[in-house]
Amino acid sequence: QLQLVESGGGLVQPGGSLRLSCAASGFTLDYYHIGWFRQAPGKEREGVSCMSSSGRTTNYADSVKGRFTISRDNAKSTVYLQMNSLKPEDTAVYYCAALGGIGDYCSLGLGMDYWGKGTLVTVSS
Repeated sequence: QLQLVESGGGLVQPGGSLRLSCAASGFTLDYYHIGWFRQAPGKEREGVSCMSSSGRTTNYADSVKGRFTISRDNAKSTVYLQMNSLKPEDTAVYYCAALGGIGDYCSLGLGMDYWGKGTLVTVSS
């Protein structure tokens, strides 16, 4: 079956960094747009970052722009989210997701084909 499994979450102090990974299996990442989403306690899930299947287009939520970086390694079937200068408001369960397609477009919308089960990131002093 097609699966996405996140890892790398944990407790970090404000101003710290964390790198999340998402391992894909059962499908070829080359032909999928990818994204990272998060859901804080009591809040709706929101888009954080996305990258087109071509790798040429990325988008970031205003709240994380300049601090987070999305990347992919298709040979390793892995997606990454580098998070720097973390803030308490970044605390959430982070999910990776994939949408089948070929092109230079991606959006932060929730209409993805496949979702991971999430990894918890807690930013606290």
